[in-house]
Amino acid sequence: MNFFVLIALAVGLSMDAFAVSICTGLTMEKATLRKALIVGLYFGIFQAGMPLIGYFAASYFADLINAFAPWIAFCLLCFLGGKMIIGSFKKLEQNENEASLGPRHMLPLAIATSIDALAVGVTIAFLKENIVPVVVSTGIATFSLSAAGVKIGSIFGSRFKSKAELVGGIILILIGINVLLEHFGVKII
Repeated sequence: MNFFVLIALAVGLSMDAFAVSICTGLTMEKATLRKALIVGLYFGIFQAGMPLIGYFAASYFADLINAFAPWIAFCLLCFLGGKMIIGSFKKLEQNENEASLGPRHMLPLAIATSIDALAVGVTIAFLKENIVPVVVSTGIATFSLSAAGVKIGSIFGSRFKSKAELVGGIILILIGINVLLEHFGVKII
């Protein structure tokens, strides 16, 4: 996997967490550095861990379906990207109360935003790519964007949520198309 695809994948995967971080920042009276780092850590750790879990789970049966791997990758990435694009058009629900940063509130958010990363880990296993660069770049990108998202949300408001999800969805679909085209010998990225 080349550097551009790796960065695009990491940023694409982090868009859900970025969007949720903006929403979390919207509910904060004051988004301190500490609060931004807590949100970044939750999302970054889960977003980095899920591809690893998906990779090892899929490694046990990847050889059995290796011929279908590009199609599986294409379908998974397009499904996830499409889901994000559809989600970008849904109206943002605003909460009047400040969001809690405790595990009871943050763990479900971190898991929900990282499910797509689990599927990407499965895809990486099917493609027999090295998972370590994906895990590291995804964790760093998600941590950074989530921490920044809290600050952005507290400053600018909800208008960025749908745009972030839209961009993330488009990136995942483009990566899926690229994987399929590479299977047919067409190198775009």
